[in-house]
Amino acid sequence: MDNAPNKTLACDIAAWILITLTLLLVFPLRLLSALISGLLVYELVHLATPLLRITKISRKRAKLVVVSLLAALIVTGLAYAGWKAAIFFRSEAASVPALLNKLASILEDARGKLPVWVSENLPESAEDIYQGLAALLRRHASAMQEAGKGIGLGLAHILIGMILGAMVSLHDQAEEELRPLAAALYERVRRLGEAFRTIVFAQVRISAINTLLTFLYLVLVLPTASVQLPLVKTMLILTFFAGLLPVVGNLISNSVIVVVSLSVSFSVAAWSLLFLVLIHKLEYFLNARIIGSHIQAKTWELLLVMLFMESAFGLAGLVAAPIYYAYVKKELRDRGLV
Repeated sequence: MDNAPNKTLACDIAAWILITLTLLLVFPLRLLSALISGLLVYELVHLATPLLRITKISRKRAKLVVVSLLAALIVTGLAYAGWKAAIFFRSEAASVPALLNKLASILEDARGKLPVWVSENLPESAEDIYQGLAALLRRHASAMQEAGKGIGLGLAHILIGMILGAMVSLHDQAEEELRPLAAALYERVRRLGEAFRTIVFAQVRISAINTLLTFLYLVLVLPTASVQLPLVKTMLILTFFAGLLPVVGNLISNSVIVVVSLSVSFSVAAWSLLFLVLIHKLEYFLNARIIGSHIQAKTWELLLVMLFMESAFGLAGLVAAPIYYAYVKKELRDRGLV
C-alpha cells in the first residue's frame, strides 16, 4: 500500500518527461500543424458530444458508433472548410499576390501625399517591398521557405492530426481501464486539450470582436464620411484569421489597413491608425480579461513567453507559445507550485 503513491508519482514524472519531449520535438519535426489540427478535432468532439446528448446513450457500442460518425463529420467539415478557404484566397480578387501588388502600388503613389520624413523611410519600389517581405519570412518563418515544395506533406500532417484527434476523443467513450503510465499520459493529453481550448477558443472570440469593430469602421464609419477603401472584404478576412495569432496578428492586419488607407489620403490613414491603435489596446484588455482570467496569467506573461518561443523556434514557436504556457501553468498550479 505504501508503494502506491510512489508508483503514481513515478508515472506522473515519466508522463511529464514524455509529454515535454513530444512538445519540444514538434518544432524540429515540423508537426505543429498536426498537433493543432488534432487538438482542434479532439476538443470539437468533446464539445459536441454533450450538446447532442450522446452521453445519454446507454449502450457502449452504439455510443462509440455515434461518436465515430460525429468525429468523421467534424474532420470532413474542417477539410471542406479548408479547401473552400484555399480556393477563396487563390482567387484573383482575394489572393495574397493581388493584395501585395495593391499595397506596393499604394505605397508608390502615396509618396507625394506623405510628409518627407515618412516617405524617406518607405520602400523605393514594389521590388523593395517583395525583398523586405522575403527577408522577414526568412528571419521569422524558416519553415515557410519550403512551403511550395512541402505543401502536400503539410496537408497530410493536418489530415493525420485530425484523424488522430478523432481517435483519441473516442477513448472517453470507450471507458477502458488504463495502466498507470497510460492513464498519466492520457491525463496530460486531456490537460493539453483544455489549455488549447482555453487559448484558441478564447482567441477566436477576441478575433471575432476585433473583426466586428473593424467591419463597423470600414463598412459604416468610413462610407459615412464619403470614404470608400478597396479590398474591404479581403482586409476583413485577413483581420479575422491574423487575429487568431495573439497580439502579432493584430499588428499585421492593422498595417495592411493603414497602408490601404493611404490610397485615399494621409489623413484617412492617420484616422485609421488612431482607430486601430484603440482596437489594439482593446485586444490587450480582452487578452487579460478572457485568456488571462482562465489561466490566471497577465498579458505581459504571455508576451514574454511568446518572445522567448519565437526566438527559439520561429513563427511556429510564436503560435504554440500561448497553448504551451497555459498547459504548463495548469500543471504547476494544480500541484500548488504557482
